[in-house]
Amino acid sequence: MGTDREILERLLAGNRRHVASLPDGYFDDVQTGQHPTVVAVCCSDSRVAHEGMWGIDRPGAVFTPSNIGNQVWDDDGGQRIIDGSVLYPIHHTGTDAVAVVGHTGCGAVTAAYRVATGADPPGPRGVDKWVDMLVPVVEAALESDLIDREAADDAVINRLVEYNVGYQVRSLRDADAVPDRVDTYGFVYDFQGVYGDRPGRTYLVIVDGETAPDALAELVPDGYESAVESLLYGNGADD
Repeated sequence: MGTDREILERLLAGNRRHVASLPDGYFDDVQTGQHPTVVAVCCSDSRVAHEGMWGIDRPGAVFTPSNIGNQVWDDDGGQRIIDGSVLYPIHHTGTDAVAVVGHTGCGAVTAAYRVATGADPPGPRGVDKWVDMLVPVVEAALESDLIDREAADDAVINRLVEYNVGYQVRSLRDADAVPDRVDTYGFVYDFQGVYGDRPGRTYLVIVDGETAPDALAELVPDGYESAVESLLYGNGADD
């Protein structure tokens, strides 16, 4: 191991600033347990601010599992099951909502697209496991009439991102382990100006299986209609 500890120093200094910024009593309400209102399944991409995107400024509000490609499942001896990090807050902390959050330019979706169209897995094995679980999703998308395979790669990939978000949400809706009381939302976090001109905005693309933008615009609170957009099904309300 090298002797350069610059990264370690940054981490320690950042935590020192974090501690200094906390008001008195910051953790008082969560000392003996947690009751997050939502499970937000995000991609582990470093550009996706898991709590920052929601403006969260207190602990215990959002349960934040993340993985390569914002997937809600895992492989258990060859059987695909809903991941425990999604199920735990639902079954043990009273959480009644799950938000699946993809993002524009997703590297995991890109890798799965490459594999689905003939490329080798990116490696190493720990990465390939998650990419392999995405490949059937990408293949289903490419076989549908929702993806123009002749479009530029970035356009295809961003549509696949949205398709994957919808697929993950529908998988939650279909899973016996997820109670009917749980609401399921799907968003795409856009920092590349694909859906609109407001970097860092989350765009709602599916609610409990509903993907029609006009229907989604009716479901959101007044004033948030412009947060409904879709690359697959047409635009919602204009900004």
